[in-house]
Amino acid sequence: MVARSVWQKITIFDVILMIILGLVAILTVYPVVYIVAISFSDTASIVQNKVFLWPKGFNMEAYKQILETPRIPRAYLNTIVYTSVGTGINLLMTAVAAYPLSRPNFVGRKGFIIAIVLTMFLSGGIIPTYLIVQKLQLIDTMWALVLPNAIWTLELLILKSFYESLSSSLRESAVVDGASEYRILFQITIPLSKPALASIGLFYFMGHWNSFFIPMIYLNDANLYPLQVVLREMLFYDTVRETGLIEQATLTPQSLKNATIFISMVPVLMIYPFAQKYFAKGIMLGSEKG
Repeated sequence: MVARSVWQKITIFDVILMIILGLVAILTVYPVVYIVAISFSDTASIVQNKVFLWPKGFNMEAYKQILETPRIPRAYLNTIVYTSVGTGINLLMTAVAAYPLSRPNFVGRKGFIIAIVLTMFLSGGIIPTYLIVQKLQLIDTMWALVLPNAIWTLELLILKSFYESLSSSLRESAVVDGASEYRILFQITIPLSKPALASIGLFYFMGHWNSFFIPMIYLNDANLYPLQVVLREMLFYDTVRETGLIEQATLTPQSLKNATIFISMVPVLMIYPFAQKYFAKGIMLGSEKG
């Protein structure tokens, strides 16, 4: 009886929605499954186009080549360092900058907010930014990748709105107890803002991890390239054989490329499930006000 009553509540709209979501899930999962299948398949099966959703002639030669070639592990380590440092700086700067903007008695608050919002539509451009970075002697350094993008406008506004949604009584009690603004920010506001910080931290993480255009501009030393730049060269310029990453008789370029793509997705696949609950909660809470 319970099962029958549940089926009776399902409408045509629910069926259509489930079909659409199922198709979206298939379109999302299929590329990942195909990439994994190619990366673990042998050369003959790949050349003969026998690989579809499951590896044929299972082997891990592609991953062995990746580990034995210094270029890709070095690029992977560079990406981890750039992403970790960049995301840390982003969260710290955004948390500090959003606090005064969330205070209604902050002098010039509306003017600062308007100026910040304008940066979403107006920009100085790549050339002026490059000249500034060059004058500061940041070319071929990690800081050229993280400092010019220390604060993203949308994430700043999200965190500002979240700060405004927090109970004002907590701040008033802290002020009565003699707490300074710095103490209120770092000991009360930021600890209570973990959901919002986790949500924008995920945005920052994905931005740094997938970035390849900015490193291409500011990095001339190939030893400093992140993984995405190396992967882009492999995909678009077919540098796999030119750089001696594989041997003609043992491995196909497709297997190495797909193996590299898969290892670049592993950190995201590991982090996203744990950050998802904070992501949804942070976005909803941050939109309650402002």
